[in-house]
Amino acid sequence: MSMNLCSSFFFMFFIATPFTCIIHVCSADCDNLQDTCPTSLPEKETIFINGLPCKSKDNNTAQDFKTAELTRAGPRDNFFGSSMNIVSASKFPGLNTLGISISRIDIEVDGMVNLHNHPRATEMIYVNQGVLAAAFLDTQNQFFQKSLRAGDVFVIPKGLFHFFLNRGSAAAVIFSVFNSQNPGLGSLSASTPSETTLESVENLKRKLITSFSDLELHHGITDLASQILEIIYS
Repeated sequence: MSMNLCSSFFFMFFIATPFTCIIHVCSADCDNLQDTCPTSLPEKETIFINGLPCKSKDNNTAQDFKTAELTRAGPRDNFFGSSMNIVSASKFPGLNTLGISISRIDIEVDGMVNLHNHPRATEMIYVNQGVLAAAFLDTQNQFFQKSLRAGDVFVIPKGLFHFFLNRGSAAAVIFSVFNSQNPGLGSLSASTPSETTLESVENLKRKLITSFSDLELHHGITDLASQILEIIYS
């Protein structure tokens, strides 16, 4: 009888283990082990951990769970005519261990958010105002793009390069949610600021706008993907 029980136990263990692993891999960040864990940023870091330390629960307040970071437009007086403010757990203490972060993007008329990715998170964007083109390129070099208006939602899978172009007559505002408290940001901007010039940015925008126009006329997904790849690696 005991042998049969042991055999049943090990059988169930080996059957359950793969499914347990699959469920774990689907999570962007580790699950929180307590209800709340507002960030406590020390003046000087002496211990480095995969995450951020928590405040003492006796010091938690309602203010830890509120932020006004997204109420203000960011500066757009740069070559790209845009700003991106990612609010992670380091800026918004209440997000710590919850596996999410948020952002605001402001894009001037004819401005753009350059090709970039978030290596640790999927991004879901909500267009608050304006008209823009949003696009991402997957690992099979297939290109996905849509024209978006106020109220539209668009999702960019984890780690994939994407960009936004303002194609309207007024500034565009986007709010985003990431499924990681620290999504990261990888950009394909010039390696040094001195290499980015107004001429190079305008050239990039012209190429992207031309690519979008060709897609709208000919629906050439493959052709557009090759053009975007040329832009990325040129």
